[in-house]
Formats: sequence, C-alpha cells, structure tokens
Amino acid sequence: MNIDFNSERSIFLQIAASIEDAILLGAYPEETQIPSTTDISVTYKINPATALKGINILVDEGIIYKKRGLGMFVSEGAVVKLKVKRKERFYEDYISQLVAEAKRLNITKEKLISLIERGLKDE
Repeated sequence: MNIDFNSERSIFLQIAASIEDAILLGAYPEETQIPSTTDISVTYKINPATALKGINILVDEGIIYKKRGLGMFVSEGAVVKLKVKRKERFYEDYISQLVAEAKRLNITKEKLISLIERGLKDE
C-alpha cells in the first residue's frame, strides 16, 4: 500500500484504492483478513479515524465486512464487484476524456483505434 501525502487525493481515498488494488491483485483473497485500522494508522503514521474512513468506504460498498472481535475480511464476490466498479470508472476517467481530446484534435475514429492498437502492441 502506498500513500502519497503530497497528492491532491484524500488519504482515506488512497487507502480504499490501495486495498482495492490488493484485492484485485490477489494479495487479499476473498474471505481473508485485511490489515486493521490500527495497523494501517501505525504503518503510515496517520490518524486511525482516517484509516477507518477509508475502510468504511469499502464496507459501505460490500467489498469488505467486519467479523466481530476478529477484524475486517474481504467479502465473497468482492473481485467481481471491484471489476464492475473499476470498468465503469475507467470509461468515465479515461475513455470519455480520450474521445473528447481526439475530437478536439480531429482524430478520426479509425486513427484513434489504430493508436490504441499501437499502444496495446507495445506491451
């Protein structure tokens, strides 16, 4: 988990996104425990309330849940929920901006597709 204290993005949002990333990458498989708010706050020297705010976002979305007395765990189906959420956000954050810029530059649909294909070949 990386926290960028110089980022314009709130720390609690960075915590939520980092845990999401870890779940998608398999670091926290479904039904396994994630670090506690205390662990996160001590590791990154942040207020425990900030860590809790990030975790509560994921609880509200059904990505993680609390087992009383044990801690926070990744929900069953969390990976699918995260992929759906991220795919929707991908369009909003990247594709719509890409298309708008292409229109401003008078890039045709065919040329835009060829540029994307070129980018995919570079992998």
